[in-house]
Amino acid sequence: MKTKTLKKNKVNVVTLGCSKNIFDSEVMMAQLQANKFEVEHEAQQDDSEIVIINTCGFIDNAKQESIDTILRYADAKNEGLVSKVYVTGCLSERYKEDLVKEIPEVDAFFGTRELPRLMKTLKADYKQELVGERLLTTPSHFAYFKIAEGCDRPCSFCAIPLMRGKHVSTPMEDLVKQAKSLAAQGVKELMLIAQDLTYYGLDIYKKRALADLLNALADVEGIEWIRLHYAYPSGFPMDALEVMRERDNICNYLDIPLQHGSTNMLKAMRRGITREKTEELIKNIRETVPGIAIRTTLIAGYPGETEEDFQEMYDFVEQSRFDRLGIFTYSHEENTHAHNFEDDVPEEVKRERADKIMELQAGISYELNQEKIGNTYKVLFDRIEGDYFIGRSEFDSPEVDNEVLVLKTDENYVRIGDYADVKITNADHYDLYGEVVN
Repeated sequence: MKTKTLKKNKVNVVTLGCSKNIFDSEVMMAQLQANKFEVEHEAQQDDSEIVIINTCGFIDNAKQESIDTILRYADAKNEGLVSKVYVTGCLSERYKEDLVKEIPEVDAFFGTRELPRLMKTLKADYKQELVGERLLTTPSHFAYFKIAEGCDRPCSFCAIPLMRGKHVSTPMEDLVKQAKSLAAQGVKELMLIAQDLTYYGLDIYKKRALADLLNALADVEGIEWIRLHYAYPSGFPMDALEVMRERDNICNYLDIPLQHGSTNMLKAMRRGITREKTEELIKNIRETVPGIAIRTTLIAGYPGETEEDFQEMYDFVEQSRFDRLGIFTYSHEENTHAHNFEDDVPEEVKRERADKIMELQAGISYELNQEKIGNTYKVLFDRIEGDYFIGRSEFDSPEVDNEVLVLKTDENYVRIGDYADVKITNADHYDLYGEVVN
């Protein structure tokens, strides 16, 4: 075993998976810092006494990445590079008993709602007065903003309710207070996240209250963009879109995972909607908010998916012309309803179908981007890369969507975290190029 001087009370938090996990890690880091721990997020150096891994357990690839990361730090512990390894998050919630047996080097495993127990294990206080406080891991001008936890939807393929529990909305007054705190720190953009945004308020206000929440958040001084992620299509609250249309600081952007374009598959997936109703919803969304950018996510190779079902999905994508689209290959998850069925679509067929959809979408994205040439957009700049300032328009979320690239020149100078008007001069499949309009 190597001997190494580890920084006592230094914690390295490693986050895997989605934006909900990033949010949870940021809350955990605020609690650790308040307890006088020195905290880093995904530290480059192995000099931390303690490593906490916030895992993802969503689909096979994500689970494997989480396991590989745990094993990496278990080895680091055996080599004396860290003293303690703790694991939290979705994988730990779902497979705790198996993980305890398989990776004994880990000092303790915690579920998705066990932050107080984790703090107690570290001989630290869980500070109630800090609820809602976070140490941001994103650039300081934007933040993920979780408005609810858990999910009540019965989707057949999804293990999230097993890991995150039933839907629980955060009270509106708490969210407004959090938004004001973030704005005071210099945050300009809030990305609203939840397992299902559209269910917000049903548990505590006995009605869908997303529209009311949007109005309240749009009133917070300093918040210039509010962006909606992860909306469920069945029973969609159209009044939220009316608020989007009326309020300048709510981005004309909607992330609405639709999962498939075949009624047969939607029924098998227990999505509570048909292709016809989905098409009607998309039409209504676009009529209510002209120019809205719609991002969606689909699944290829669900059990029983025939060539005809896939062709229906292909035709649906071709017809719908989504601004942004991602597609997963189906992952056969234990204890889900779909696990009762045979995973009968071969992996290579799943991959082939997903690739065909992405090839189609690349063409659609290219055509839509060409139409933007000559237009001027308000752009928020996130970073510098090589010779370019890199930012996003209101139609783009970080990491998953298009970016706007502006060549660094004396005339094109911008500050990171600031907005600038950019005229688009060129475009490819997924990026726009432009010049600052002074």
